[in-house]
Amino acid sequence: MRDLILGTAGHIDHGKTALVRALTGVDTDRLPAEKQRGITIDLGFASMELGGVRLGLVDVPGHERFIRNMLAGASGFDLVMLVVAADDSVMPQTREHLELLRLLGLASGVVALTKCDLVSEDWLDLVTEDVIGLVAGSFLEGAPIIRTSSATGEGIAELRAALEAAANALPDRVQDRPFRMAIDRCFTVAGHGTVVTGTVVSGAVSVGDEVDWLPEGRRVRVRGLHRHDRPVDRVDRGSRAAINLAGVHHAEVRRGQELASPGFLRPSTVLSAMVRASEGAPRAIRHRARYRIHLGTAEVTGSVAVLDGPELAPGTEGLVQLFLGEPVVCEHGQPIVIREESPPWTLGGGRVIQPVASRVRRRDASGRDRLLRLAGPDAVARASSAMASYRLRPWTDLDLARDAGLSPAEAGTIVASLRDRGELVELPIGPRRSIRLPKASVDELEDRLIRAVGRLHGRNPRLSSVRRSSVLGELEDLKSDALISALVDRLARDGRLVAGERTVALAGYQPQLTQAERRVKAELLEAHKGTGFAPPLASELVEKAGARGGVVPELLELLAEEGLLVAIEPNALYLEADADSELRRRVIARLADGSTLAMADLRDLLGTTRKYAVPIGEYLDRIGLTVREGDLRRLSPSMGEADEPS
Repeated sequence: MRDLILGTAGHIDHGKTALVRALTGVDTDRLPAEKQRGITIDLGFASMELGGVRLGLVDVPGHERFIRNMLAGASGFDLVMLVVAADDSVMPQTREHLELLRLLGLASGVVALTKCDLVSEDWLDLVTEDVIGLVAGSFLEGAPIIRTSSATGEGIAELRAALEAAANALPDRVQDRPFRMAIDRCFTVAGHGTVVTGTVVSGAVSVGDEVDWLPEGRRVRVRGLHRHDRPVDRVDRGSRAAINLAGVHHAEVRRGQELASPGFLRPSTVLSAMVRASEGAPRAIRHRARYRIHLGTAEVTGSVAVLDGPELAPGTEGLVQLFLGEPVVCEHGQPIVIREESPPWTLGGGRVIQPVASRVRRRDASGRDRLLRLAGPDAVARASSAMASYRLRPWTDLDLARDAGLSPAEAGTIVASLRDRGELVELPIGPRRSIRLPKASVDELEDRLIRAVGRLHGRNPRLSSVRRSSVLGELEDLKSDALISALVDRLARDGRLVAGERTVALAGYQPQLTQAERRVKAELLEAHKGTGFAPPLASELVEKAGARGGVVPELLELLAEEGLLVAIEPNALYLEADADSELRRRVIARLADGSTLAMADLRDLLGTTRKYAVPIGEYLDRIGLTVREGDLRRLSPSMGEADEPS
């Protein structure tokens, strides 16, 4: 059985509820105030089966004061039954409802003329002409117009047949999308707790599943399900569902919240959209003006930033950004309606093209181009633009599906294709974590990194390389040491950088030393030769160099980077490389049997003084050769027998 949602639309007192009762036997006016006043105030629900189609009926109020309720119900319509009373003909809310349905993207439906038993045949012909003129150019142009009477039963069978034909003509919707249901009602059931109702607009959910409750951001469990007032184990797209939620108090729930597959939707207060101002709107949609924004079953206030000028005049279309007073959840392609706060006029609507957005300045041409690609028909272009908008934030295929108007399967296929073509790069940022970036973004980051290393070379011309930590400082806005390290390693593999464990340099870079600095460098190396484990301190070398002492620290670091000296205590104490090798050999040999070494033992082992033994001991701990336990040191567990000298 195929599930679809049929909604009513039309002016107040045109017989929508009576027609639903004639079709289904259900009175959808459930509130005491509705019974007392004889008008529909809130949404009403019924169902019926027509051949192989199960229709969930949503009866909406026709009064202009309850447009917000009408929009909450209409957000899940698959097709509509526009109702026009034969004794009244086309009225203001008939026109507004039709415009709202157009803005919501409805594409199919039928027209029902009601109360036909109250007027003459000639009058019916005139009303029919009015209706034909009303729907001309709309999605209902050419739709069947059925003459009915709920009082006599006239035309009800023909209306059923027309609805069945319209339902069967609708194309099948994509079924492999995540579950979504916007909440339009909440109540409690004794012994069961909180129950929420809504229209399942995509996907499916089963008893026992966990779903995200949004924008609250809580994970909740589905305790029970009803579809069209019958208990079921699963509900699918196109169903009217009642969901019993575990661990949720009914006072916390309100219309406009949503239930969705875990990880699919993200709350946001900034959206980008492509909007068209209605032809008959009484005024333009103005830049920075505040409006009521209708999205799903939610109604929020917010300001509209028009990116294509000072306003959107009636009949024109353009890019906008919506800055909302409270968070909402939505996905790419979802309809929105924009209405004036007071008086409550409908000004226009359109489609969300960026469900989670950041501000785009009106003069930002690249930002506008990205939004235009998101609004376009090319799925790959939409996906690429969405990826670019993520910047350095990790994302999933579900995020891409939400933001580019794709199914998860389509998103996965596009990601795999872009990765295979080299247009999407995966960079490791942890043992089991990675970040995916468009190749253009990686190229931009790599260029920034190369320029940063070049700047550091310029500030330290005597050094053959610069410290990785210094590069991180140059690019601190990226806020990710792991990402920068991954980029350094990638550039090193490409031969554009030379990378060590703690250093990095431009490929082919040579230290910029003057003739005098080269002489000082040679003198520093000579001063360490043959000194064993009692070399001159850096401070002594600076003092000895006199006027040239300012370059000594950098030259000592350069000698360490070249592997001729080893920094025991950076900027303070260096050993000749051969002395460092002998140091390691002696310590391993001394501790290989599991014995320990006190500071005095280390001093005697090296034949030096405590002044040198203390920093050398700390150096051995730092490089992981020894482990300190109080005043004693033993060989690190990571040092195996293979490290023993022969």
